[in-house]
Amino acid sequence: MRYALRRRMWSAALIVAFFLGWEVLCLALGVSDLVVPRPSQVMSTLIARFPVLWPHILQTLWTTMIGFGLGVIVGVVIGALIGTSRVAYDTAYPLLIGFSSIPKVAVVPIFVLWFGAGPVPAVLTALAMCFFPIVVNIATGLATTEPEMEDVLKSLGASKMDLLLNVGLPRTMPFFFASLKIAATYAFVGTVLAETVASNKGIGNVMMSASSNFDVPLVFAGLFILAFLGVALYVLFSLIEGRVVGWANRRTDLSPS
Repeated sequence: MRYALRRRMWSAALIVAFFLGWEVLCLALGVSDLVVPRPSQVMSTLIARFPVLWPHILQTLWTTMIGFGLGVIVGVVIGALIGTSRVAYDTAYPLLIGFSSIPKVAVVPIFVLWFGAGPVPAVLTALAMCFFPIVVNIATGLATTEPEMEDVLKSLGASKMDLLLNVGLPRTMPFFFASLKIAATYAFVGTVLAETVASNKGIGNVMMSASSNFDVPLVFAGLFILAFLGVALYVLFSLIEGRVVGWANRRTDLSPS
């Protein structure tokens, strides 16, 4: 327990030291805020303009969450199919790899052409960005199921669906939560990417407008907001993971409490 507390204190101290070093370095070198603003300038901008930024934060957050939720559903379904069927693996996996290799900035104009400017292209871009890591991890988790266990359960009368629901999917939970942490950050990237191209609302649109007006502190304020939202989701999924699959996490507190 003391080791875990000491580790968290060291992590917090290093984060604070990073921002202090950033502040001091900008002051010492006389860096203009048009190049890299100081953290204090970014925070003052964020506080002063927070009432204006709040609707854009909500827009980006709910758009990302919808795209992320749809990406989780699509990723789990496709991952389960690929992980349980060799035919589906041979058919779908090359297509998925090809799709994931396409820069999503090239896909956004297609979404705009189909659905017009607004939140729909952002939702679809977030989905397109985040579902592939979930597919890969679910398929990998299912592939780790021992054939011997499957043979024993089949001899006891278990169907393929029983194996999937009672053995396969529970064993994929560590892989699933690992993919959620990655997919959540990808979803934010997809949303902001679409907002810079095809939206008049959201943090991506704010950052694009601020950069065109050379308001660099506001651009960095948007980056800070996105970083905070990403970290918050990461922490949330880590807490849920600890409750659901704590048995699979490697013990790090080796010192006696």
